[in-house]
Amino acid sequence: MKKLIALFVSALFLTSLVVGQVPTPPAVTKKETAESPAPQATPTNKHEMTAADVEAFLDGIVPLQLGLSDIGGVTISVVKDGKLLFAKGYGYADVQKKQPVSPQDTLFRPGSISKLFTWTAVMQLFEQGKLDLDRDVNEYLDFKIPEAFGKPITLKNIMTHTPGFEEQVKDLFSYNPVSPNLGEYLKTHIPGRIYPPGTVPAYSNYATALAGYIVERVSGRPFEDYVEENIFKPLNMTHSTFKQPVPTGLASSMSSGYRLGSGDAGQFEIVNPFPAGSLSSSATDMAQFMLAHLQDGQLGEAHILKPETARLMHSRLFALDDAANAMCYGFYEETSNGQRIIGHGGDTIYFHSDLHLILDQKVGFYISYNSAGKAGGLGDSPRTTLWQAFLDRYYPHVAQAQPAEGAKEAPKAVSGTYTLSRRSDTSFVRLASLLGQITVSPAGDGDIEVSLLTGANGKPKRWQAVSSTTFIERDGQDKLIFKPDQNGKMQLILPFPFFIGQPVGQLQNGKLLLLVMGVSLFIMLATLILWPISWFVRRHYGHKLELTATERLLRLGVRLVFILDLVFVAAFLLLLTYGFTHLEILSSQGVKWFYLVQTIGVIGAIGTIVALLNAVFSWKSTRRRIWGKLASTIMLLACLGLLWFSFAGNLLHFTSNY
Repeated sequence: MKKLIALFVSALFLTSLVVGQVPTPPAVTKKETAESPAPQATPTNKHEMTAADVEAFLDGIVPLQLGLSDIGGVTISVVKDGKLLFAKGYGYADVQKKQPVSPQDTLFRPGSISKLFTWTAVMQLFEQGKLDLDRDVNEYLDFKIPEAFGKPITLKNIMTHTPGFEEQVKDLFSYNPVSPNLGEYLKTHIPGRIYPPGTVPAYSNYATALAGYIVERVSGRPFEDYVEENIFKPLNMTHSTFKQPVPTGLASSMSSGYRLGSGDAGQFEIVNPFPAGSLSSSATDMAQFMLAHLQDGQLGEAHILKPETARLMHSRLFALDDAANAMCYGFYEETSNGQRIIGHGGDTIYFHSDLHLILDQKVGFYISYNSAGKAGGLGDSPRTTLWQAFLDRYYPHVAQAQPAEGAKEAPKAVSGTYTLSRRSDTSFVRLASLLGQITVSPAGDGDIEVSLLTGANGKPKRWQAVSSTTFIERDGQDKLIFKPDQNGKMQLILPFPFFIGQPVGQLQNGKLLLLVMGVSLFIMLATLILWPISWFVRRHYGHKLELTATERLLRLGVRLVFILDLVFVAAFLLLLTYGFTHLEILSSQGVKWFYLVQTIGVIGAIGTIVALLNAVFSWKSTRRRIWGKLASTIMLLACLGLLWFSFAGNLLHFTSNY
C-alpha cells in the first residue's frame, strides 16, 4: 500500500501555517551514529543517508503531518548497515497529559506487522524439522478445517494468503480486558472457503492465527511465550509483548490510541486472533527485529534464523505474474525506486504502521502512528507519503516506461467493474464488497483511472498503458497487470500481492445495485409520505376510493411492507454504524440484534407477495385507471429492487459467523 509521491513543496509552504495553529510537540531522539553535516545537493541528487540528514529530513515533514492529518504521535526507527541509524518520537503518547513519544520506551501497536513474528516462529520450527510447509495443516491441529475443492491447506498457502478463506469481522477486536483463548477462537470462527488453496491471494487474519496456533501445539508453549523466548529475548527486545492486556511492567509505557489526535483516547484493543496482530512494541525494539532480518537472521552473537532460512523467507514464493510483486514467506514485495523491498503494513482501529526492508542496501524503516487521522483511499496515507518521500531522497529513480505500439487501445479491453478477492461471500459482510467495488475506466490518451487507488490529493491516480495488459502509474512506478484467470476472466493484479481485483457481473454491479436500492427506497418513502396527504386531499374534496375489501386490504398491506422494508434498511445501517464504535455489536453479543433486524427484513421480503397480488388485482380491475395500475406496478418493482439488493449483499442470510 505504498508508493505515493511526497509533496515536498506543499509541505514546506504549509509548515509556517501549521506551526502557527498547532502546538509544536516535543521530540525524543536517539542516534547510534555520530552526526554529520547534511550534504549540499539539489533535490534531484541522491542524498547520503546519515543520521543527521535523516533527522533533518523527517523533522521537516513529520510534525507537519501531525498537524495536517490530526495525529497524536508517531514513532520511527531507521537501521542501516547493521546499526540503528536513527530513532525518534514525534508528538504525544498521551495527548491530554502531553506525554511525549519515546522511541525506546513508548509501546505502539504495529497491527499486522505482528504477522512477521508469527512467520519467523514458523520458519524457526521449519528449520528444526518440526514443521513441513507443504503438509496439510489439519495434521497439526486438534480440530479440522473442513475439506473443500479437493485440496488441503498448507503453511505455504497461509504464508502467501492463498488458503482460500473468506473475510470475517466478527470478534476481530474487543475491549474485554481478558486474554483471549486462541484455540477456542479458531474452533468457533472457521471461515468459509471460497477459493481453491494456492490460487487466489485473499488476505486472511484467521489463517495467520491458525499458523500461530500450530506454533503453540508443535512447540508445546503458548504462542506469546514462545515468541518472547525465541525472538524477543535473543534480540534484546525488552519493550515488546504479544500479551493482552500489556503486562504490568510495560503498561505505563503503552501509548494511547486515537481516531483523531484531537479526540479522546480509545480503549486498549484486544485482538482475538492475536498471532495476526496483537504485538505491542517500541521503535528501537522493532529496529532490532529489522536488523536481524537484514543480516540473515543474525544480530551480534544472537540468531533467530539460520542464514539459509532467512534468505528463503525473503524470497519470492507466490505471484500471479512474473512481473508482479510477489508474496514471500510472510513478507510481501513492494518494489520501488529501482529497489527490491519487502515488508508489511499493519492497522488496528487506532494504530497504523509500516515496516520496510531494502535488502540489498541493508536498510530498514519502521513507522507507527497512534491515530488514524484524516486519510484518503487505499494507499493514500501519511505513512505511505512519508515512505515514498524517504525513497525519493535516498534512492531517486526517474526512469519512465514507454508505451508499446497499440497500447492506447488497451483501456477499452480492461475497463469494467472489479471486486477485491478479500471478501465475504456467505454473510452480510458481502455488502462491503458491493459498496467497495473497483471501477476501471479510460481516462484519455491511453490512460485508465482506478477508483480505489487514489493519490495524496484524494483523486484517482492515472495509469499509462505500456502494453495491452500492463499499466504504469503516471509520475510513479506502481504497476497494474490485467491477466485472464484459469476461467478466462480478466483479473486485476494490484501492486499489493495479498489480494487482486476480480471481474463483477452486471447483476452484482455495486453502482447499479445502489441505484436500484436508492430508487426503491425513495418510492417506498414517497408512498408513505403521500399516504396521509392523499387521504386529506380526498377528504377535502369529498372523494372516496372505490375499492373492494380485498383491494383495501392489499393497499394497506403494501404500505405496511414498505414500513418494514424501510425499518429493516435503516436498522441495519444504524447497527453497522454503531458497531464501528461499539465493538460488542460485532461480537457474539451482537448476533441477536442482527438476527432481529434480519427477521424484519425477511418479513418484508415475504411481503413482496402482497405487492405482487396488489399489482395483479390492480391490472385485473376494470375500475382502476392506468395511473393506478402503473403505480401498483412501480410499488412492486420497488419491493423487487430492495429484494435484489438484499440477496446480492446477503443481508437476509442468518449466520453467527460473519
